[in-house]
Formats: sequence, C-alpha cells, structure tokens
Amino acid sequence: MDAQRLIQCARGDRQADLLLKNGRMIDVLSGRIENVDIAVIDGRIAGFGDYAADTVVNLSGSFVAPGFIDAHLHIESAMASVTEFARAVVPLGVTTVVADPHEIANVLGVEGIRYMLAAAENQPLGVYYTLPSCVPATAMETAGAALGVRELSRFMGEERIRALAEMMNFPGVVAGDPAVLGKIALARQQGKRVDGHAPGLTGKPLAAYVAAGIESDHECTTAAEAREKLAMGMHIMIREGTGARNLDALFPVINEKTMDRMMWCTDDRHPHDILAEGHVDHIIRSAVALGLDPVSAIRMGTLHPARYFGLHDVGALTPGRRADMVIFPDLRAPRAEAVYVGGRLTAEKGNMRPEIPRPLSAGLPPSMHIAPDTVDFALPAQGRRIRVIDVIPDQLVTGQSVLDATIRDGMAVADPSRDILKIAVVERYTGKGGTGLGFVRGFGLRRGALASSVAHDSHNIIVVGTDDKAMKTALEAVVRMGGGLCAAFERDVRAALPLPIAGLMSPEPMTVIRDRLDDLIAAAAAMGGTLRDPFMTLSFLALPVIPELKLTDMGLVDVGRFEVVPLFVE
Repeated sequence: MDAQRLIQCARGDRQADLLLKNGRMIDVLSGRIENVDIAVIDGRIAGFGDYAADTVVNLSGSFVAPGFIDAHLHIESAMASVTEFARAVVPLGVTTVVADPHEIANVLGVEGIRYMLAAAENQPLGVYYTLPSCVPATAMETAGAALGVRELSRFMGEERIRALAEMMNFPGVVAGDPAVLGKIALARQQGKRVDGHAPGLTGKPLAAYVAAGIESDHECTTAAEAREKLAMGMHIMIREGTGARNLDALFPVINEKTMDRMMWCTDDRHPHDILAEGHVDHIIRSAVALGLDPVSAIRMGTLHPARYFGLHDVGALTPGRRADMVIFPDLRAPRAEAVYVGGRLTAEKGNMRPEIPRPLSAGLPPSMHIAPDTVDFALPAQGRRIRVIDVIPDQLVTGQSVLDATIRDGMAVADPSRDILKIAVVERYTGKGGTGLGFVRGFGLRRGALASSVAHDSHNIIVVGTDDKAMKTALEAVVRMGGGLCAAFERDVRAALPLPIAGLMSPEPMTVIRDRLDDLIAAAAAMGGTLRDPFMTLSFLALPVIPELKLTDMGLVDVGRFEVVPLFVE
C-alpha cells in the first residue's frame, strides 16, 4: 500500500481510481445506512463524498455492504481446489474466509498445510487459516501425519494463520494433557486465537475448557448450550452447513446484548448447497427471514468475524480498509449483483468476471500408497452373531445392532435381502493396505458397491457393497484416480468423481463437481440405494469420535467405550 497516494486521494488532492455513486452504504460500525459516494484508490477506500475518479459507477440506490466473511469452514468439504472454491463463493459476496485445513493435514501433514498456504496466494478471495489442532483425531486409525507443537510452530507466526483450529480433543483439555496444552500455549504466545469444538460440554468441564484458553465454539445445537457458552465468555459461531444446520435452534439467543460475540460460519458445505442456496449470503437471508434486523445480520457476517480474528483491514467500509464490497438491491434478501475485491469488479450477476485469472496450484506428493491386489475383502466367520453399524438417514451419528451373520462356505458375507452390506476401510498411507471389515445396514443397495477416499478424519478409502468383486472394482478405481468417489457393479465403473488433490479435492469447476456427484448419486439409486446422499453418509462412517459404532482400518470402534471391539459377538 502506498500511504502517500491514499492520503492524497483522501484529501481530494489526487484522483481516485473508482467512485461508486448513489449507493446506500451499510455502516456496520454505527448500524446506520448512509447515502454516500465511495472513493477507492489502489484497492482501498479513500473516503466518502464528492471525489474525482477515473471510473464512476452509478449504483442507482443499491445497497453497499462490506464483503462477507466465513468464520470457520473446511474448503476441502466443497471438494474443490482453493481456486475453484473462490470462483464459486466470490460471486455470492464472500470475500474473506478463515479456513481450517484439517482434512488435508490428516492426509499430508506439513506438506498439506504448505500447499493450502501457497494456494491462497493471488486469489480473488482473502483466504486465511487456522492451524489444525487434532491430527490425527484418535489413535484408533491410521492417518497420513501427526502434528505436534514442533510441526505447528513452523506456521503459527505466519500472517495468514489467525488461530489454532477447533480443539476437538476437549477431554484432553479438561484433563490437562500437556501435549494439548502445549498447542494452546503456542497460539497464545503468538497472539493468535484458539478456536473450540466442544459439543454438549457443560458445567465444570466447560469451565475448565474455557479456562485453558479456548475462545469460541461452532458446535452449539441448542439455545441453552449457546447461552451457557456465551456466559462463560466464548464467542459463538452459528453454523449452517450441509450436514449440520443450527440457525433455527440458536436464533433465540441472538439479541443486542449477545450478538457482538456471535458470527456466521458454514463449517462443511457441499457443492450442491453452495450452488443452489448460497454461502454466508444464504445464512444472512435466512436470519433476516427469521426476523433479525438486516444490518445486524450483515454485521455478524462482516465486522464480528473480522474483529475476532484481528483482520483489521476488512469487515467494515472505512478509509484505509480494503475495498471489498457487495452490491445488492434488496436489503431484506441480499443477493449480490456485483462484488468488488480490493476495489476491482470481480463478479457480477452471479458469475466471475472473465478477466479474473485462475491461479495455478502447486504440486503435491501422491497420497495413494495401496496395491489393490493385496487387499482381501474375504471375511472368515468367527461366530454366528455380528455387530452391525446402523445408518441413521441425514445424521452423522449411527446406531448399532447385534444380528445373525449370513455365512456361505465359512465366510461372513453381505446380505442385501436384509439390507446388510459389507463395509471396509483400507489404509492408504503406509503401503501395507491394512483393512478393517464390518457390516452396515441402511444404504439399501441391492447390487454393486460405493467407494470414497473422503472418509473423515483420516481419509483412508472406505468401501461399502453387496459383494467383494464390486468392492474391489470400486477400490481399484479410487486408487487409479489418485483419490475420489466411485460407484461400481461387478467389474464395471458406473460413475466416478476424481479427487486428485490429496484424494479430497478436484481442480474442476464446482459445477462439474456437482454434476459428477449427481451422476454418482443416480448410479447408487439405480443399484437400489435409498439414501439421499449415500456418499456423504459413507464419508462419516470412519469417524471414531461421533457415536455410536464406526469402522477404521484398525477395526470396529465403539465410540461410547472409545475402544476397538470385535466384529463377532459370542
């Protein structure tokens, strides 16, 4: 930034680059709406009022708000590269995100974080990060990396790093685990925030969690939980993602006394929802529809996250701040008709401007170290009764049952007539191909198999199917693509989505990703699948921190007991 040029322009002694005339500016600092002209030079706001400018744009009474900010999300959940994610959300008015690269860190560790930092450069989106705090998530699975204080210390001082990411290991915090507290201390020493993740934590354990230095939470699902955490001093991020939507439940908590410590986030939002509904703009519209004052809704998506993360040059429209602006005609249902990023018209009418470049991503090491021929899905029967994972539609939690096994020639096999399918998690990092096997019901498949390298949190390959041949076909396809999603029948791949970036993300535009997901879901339905989004359900069946029964490469995990348990029951 050339301070002299900015000051001269602000004084009126130098011509501005851009003047937005006849706009109604939303002043999120005062809560007022001002009829002003906005002067911009070198990508920053110079002042308001009568200025000469190279380019003058008449807004004809449209509203001007600061660019929207997402306080917590995982870009990997959109299955798009940073470049393509930016091109999807900037036209929606999102100009800044604070992302947790937890997923890619579980796959590639330090290299994954470096990749995401490099990918953030030269984007038409302000991309900031929080450092993953829990890699690996548990010791009951094989991850691609382990990040301790030594590894995190390489990055904590960087400008793009704004916090220690969601501290999911709340039992470790409450117990005073030295390794966990060391990560918190590292962030605090660097003057960075410490984000939380503590669903349902209450009372004295919550007090201990906050006392350790945790400052926020995005996992509240009830108004009572949010009120208690606010009373403890926490900031609350209200989440509207794909798998978890909490606005309706938490809306009663938002008022003039609480909202300064509340903000919006999407956490995990899939391509269909981004393209069909929107992003932070969708949350703002939803909150206004529930009765929240529009200016307050916009403040929670601009000023509040900017203040929380110390992003002093965004979040409001004032002289000297970056000219990130969203233009829209309807205050009660903001939909961006134009978006300026750093004073440059970057998107209009829902599309990126054609002259906006696509930054190239850096290379990444391969993350698929599997020889599919060595993987055996055969399961010798070791008893007559088996534990079975029960899928609960549209939920991340599962149930569990003990049922009679179907046994043929001494092998326990899937039984589609009872909706009992075989499920496998194949480790992809060491080359050993360690495989956990089990059974699941609730997918409804009558034939074929589904496979995915998106399998939270360690992202080994997860496969579900009616027979071993189809499961092997799906596994081979995922490995061949360098990661991705697949639907297969016998030796035929019916639909696939390559995710060559760490097995998590595609370099294709988000519309292409959505269309291929549609093909996959249609293929699953043609094979008898009954779930609305079977691949989303599949991706969480390997997550051993969400009840009740899950599967990792090490075997079945009873989450309530937090231990690996036998598949066969006496």
